[in-house]
Amino acid sequence: MSRLDLFIARMVSQRACLNHAAQLTADISGPVFELGLGNGRTYHHMCEIMPEQDIYVFERAIASHPDSTPPDDRVLLGDVFETLPLALTRFGATARLIHADLGGHNAQKNDEFARRVSPLIEPLLADGGLMVSSDRMYFETLTQIALPQDAIEGRCFIYRR
Repeated sequence: MSRLDLFIARMVSQRACLNHAAQLTADISGPVFELGLGNGRTYHHMCEIMPEQDIYVFERAIASHPDSTPPDDRVLLGDVFETLPLALTRFGATARLIHADLGGHNAQKNDEFARRVSPLIEPLLADGGLMVSSDRMYFETLTQIALPQDAIEGRCFIYRR
């Protein structure tokens, strides 16, 4: 598969999984977390599909498109290995939905990062909450669930508490 096709598959899968997760968690109260803002495309999409939802963004430095930049009071700036533990203190296990697209172009490094960050993400989810990730994650108490019909296996993963 070409790199362009891989990118398209990831984008189609992210949209399908985020739409699916928003529907599955519609009755759960609590914030939504976006881990990694980048250009802000998925953040912008989540704002569109969950307009009344409090969406907090975890990012090292904001470099998003102006239309996709969250308000300052919804940004947790810094390294996720520092900001995720702070978020647990601030929010507890209340997140309805967590989305992460933190990986780069090196599959081995992505996997190592996922193994390190998974234990910091896991305690943030509310009962019934979902984690959507572009990389396989490593959770002890979350269960991987089936992808929606439009998603492509291996391009996105969904986990439930």
